[in-house]
Amino acid sequence: MPEAGYYSSKKTDDICEDLCGETSRGGLSMSRLRCALRGFDLKALLLLFIGAPVVIFVIYLHGQKITYFLRPLWESPPKPFRTIPHYYHPNVSMAQLCRLHGWGIRDNPRRVFDAVLFSNELDMLEIRWHELSPYISEFVLLESNSTFTGMRKPLVFASNRRRFEFAESRLTYGTVGGRFVKGENPFVEESYQRVALDQLVKIAGIEDDDLLIMSDVDEIPSGHTIDLLRWCDEIPEKLHLQLRNYLYSFEFHLDDKSWRASVHRYRGGKTRYAHFRQTDDLFADSGWHCSFCFRHISQFIFKMTAYSHVDRVRFAYYLNPSRIQDVICRGGDLFDMLPEEYTFQQIIAKLGPIPSSYSAVHLPSYLIQNVDQYRYLLPGNCKRENE
Repeated sequence: MPEAGYYSSKKTDDICEDLCGETSRGGLSMSRLRCALRGFDLKALLLLFIGAPVVIFVIYLHGQKITYFLRPLWESPPKPFRTIPHYYHPNVSMAQLCRLHGWGIRDNPRRVFDAVLFSNELDMLEIRWHELSPYISEFVLLESNSTFTGMRKPLVFASNRRRFEFAESRLTYGTVGGRFVKGENPFVEESYQRVALDQLVKIAGIEDDDLLIMSDVDEIPSGHTIDLLRWCDEIPEKLHLQLRNYLYSFEFHLDDKSWRASVHRYRGGKTRYAHFRQTDDLFADSGWHCSFCFRHISQFIFKMTAYSHVDRVRFAYYLNPSRIQDVICRGGDLFDMLPEEYTFQQIIAKLGPIPSSYSAVHLPSYLIQNVDQYRYLLPGNCKRENE
């Protein structure tokens, strides 16, 4: 004998079938809606129609952060460098310093060529060239009328060349026209300009066993590091330089993981100018990398839209001058990104703003000698000047 629940359920089904069938055409719309939703979980529907758009919006807004936080799951860390200890003291002889590194001492120092691509970093270039000037045989500088992202730009160095008269007698300067290919990956234009710089180095007269510094303008090797490498014999043919990593000024010391700068014993037909990893050897504590260290807010905006990582400008408000000034003084991230690390421990340790440092010890000498001119680069001076 069928149970009472069976008749109750059948009765409900019959009612709904009637409401949803031909006899219900004049029925209430709400009744038909209830029949249409029969068998569906109302809470699940609400979750689907409300929750899904919220999740999509959160991913759109913070997808880059989520990706970077989960980086340890999808990308392995690079092979560790073989770090070479760096010995230095101004009161120790060069012969003794070379011996401490396991190298011999030369009768005469090698010639040194410092080659850079230039955009608009006039202050950084002046600090760099004064730091290296006593040890450089030839400065090599190339600039383009195009940014890496294909925007037209003025030849800033050409317009300010008189500012660098102290280096004029040892300067090989060149320009290269931009290709202005719309929609092209910025790294293609960057590579094109670095190939042109490689040719300019040859025009400058470099020869085998001369030293060639490959680094961006804001990656500044210390003068004593270059002096050591030009005097010591049997140094590695290629050597990356570990630089102290600063952001916005020398107040915000991020870490000591900058490594892209390198020094090469030049070999004709073999040495190529590049800005990627070329050896496993890393020379410890060899200088400074001051990224986004600009005097004016407009220079921050220009670089954010001009360099190869322009894809990080995900929202227009990132370029708001007031926001940029606030980020600088907090030691925050201009692109609102999480740290680029390979372990969760390293990511979590770097979350939040960079702590302020109050030390101005062991910085480029020209910076300290001209503190009034470059005060914005020193601790306690985060406010940027008006144009």
